[in-house]
Amino acid sequence: MDLGLTGKLVLVTGGSKGIGLACAGVFLREGARVAICSRDPANVEAALASLPGAHGFTADLADAAAAAHLLARLDAELGPLDVLVNSAGAARRVPPEELTPAAWHAAMDAKFFSYINITDPAIKRMAARGTGVVVNIIGSGGKVAAPVHIAGGAANAALMLATAGLAAAYGRAGVRVVGVNPGLTATSRVREGLQATMRANHVSEAEALAEAVARIGLGRLAEPAEVAEAVLFLASPKASYISGVTVGMDGVTTPVI
Repeated sequence: MDLGLTGKLVLVTGGSKGIGLACAGVFLREGARVAICSRDPANVEAALASLPGAHGFTADLADAAAAAHLLARLDAELGPLDVLVNSAGAARRVPPEELTPAAWHAAMDAKFFSYINITDPAIKRMAARGTGVVVNIIGSGGKVAAPVHIAGGAANAALMLATAGLAAAYGRAGVRVVGVNPGLTATSRVREGLQATMRANHVSEAEALAEAVARIGLGRLAEPAEVAEAVLFLASPKASYISGVTVGMDGVTTPVI
C-alpha cells in the first residue's frame, strides 16, 4: 500500500534507539526523507549505520534554544518539515519514597519539555505552510498511575492534553496532532523500569518482568516495530481525519473504553 509519504521530510526525535529507531526505519522504507536526532553523537552515528540515506543531528531537546537551533538547521539543510515524530526522552522511574521536587522537574524536562520545545516552533512553521503532522509517542503511564512512574506519568498525561489541545488549535491550519501510548515495549528502557519495581517491591528482575507480562492481555511485550507501524500510518495521508486523539497500544493491559 502506498501511504503517500514518498519525499516527505520526517524528523524522528530520539531516533537513535528503540521505538524511535524503528520509526526512522519504516519511514525510510516508505520513501520518506528521514532525519533523526539524539543527545549522544555516538548513538546517532551507530543508528545511521542501519539507516542508509538518513540524516543525523545531535541536540538536547530539553533545552529550548537547542531545539529551535535544530529546527533551523533542518530547514536550512533539508527543507521544511512535513512530519515530526517525538520519541526523545523518558522520565526515570523511581519508587515514590525516592521522589523529590528535583525528580519531578527532571521528569518534566526529560519527557514533556523535550517534546514541547521542538513541537512549538515546528507546529507554527507547519501552520504557516498549511500542512504538517505531529505524532507524539507518549506512553500508557499517563493513563493509569503506577507507583514507580508517578512523575513520568504526570508528564505523559500533560502530553496527552497538549496533543488534544494543539490538534484543536491548529486543525483549521491544516496540521494534525496525534498521540500513541505504547505499554511495555522490548527496548533498553524496560530494564530501567523493572529495576525501580524491584526496589519498590523487593523482587528479582525476573519476577518483576513476569509480574508485568502477567498484566498484559496479549501476554507479551510489544516490539518497537509494532509501535512504529502504527506511527507510520497515523503520520500518513491515509489517516487524514485522525487528529487530537491518543491511540492506546498497551496490549490490553488496561481494558477500558
